[in-house]
Amino acid sequence: MTAEPLPFEGGPRRLPPMPERTPQALRLAIQEHAPHLLPDFEAHWRRDIADAFNVTPVPAFMRLWWTQYAIARDPALEEHLRDLEARAAKSEEPQESARLLAEYSRLRHEAAATEPGQ
Repeated sequence: MTAEPLPFEGGPRRLPPMPERTPQALRLAIQEHAPHLLPDFEAHWRRDIADAFNVTPVPAFMRLWWTQYAIARDPALEEHLRDLEARAAKSEEPQESARLLAEYSRLRHEAAATEPGQ
């Protein structure tokens, strides 16, 4: 029997707006609207960016945390993604796992594409 994905209404919800695309603005948004992410954000910053003499890792850092915040600011989306991931891991049907992970990936890509102010 194939499990159906959780229904997910991706329609309009009142979400905090995405900040400007700067590390400082993103950190402040995380602090205010998704404080559970803050310890990992700051640890990652200190480990990979803070003492670096090269700014090369900053774009990758921003892409990762931009996506994480875009998801975390929407508790329904965050829960839906956790559910998709858990169901894919438990599924014994490769096609079902692939379908669930494709939906997971699609939603993460949508979150990553969110622009400042949205």
